[in-house]
Amino acid sequence: MTHRTESAAAVPLNTTTLFPQGSRERTIVHDNTEYRLRITAQGKLILTK
Repeated sequence: MTHRTESAAAVPLNTTTLFPQGSRERTIVHDNTEYRLRITAQGKLILTK
């Protein structure tokens, strides 16, 4: 199994930056595929294809 190490260039993002003004969902495109990142009713993050 390959373990990934955090890059020194990685910058943490606060959810208030990702989800401004009370929004609860964002669309992320990776390799021409759309993914949804959303905040659940319990306040957790979930990423779905």
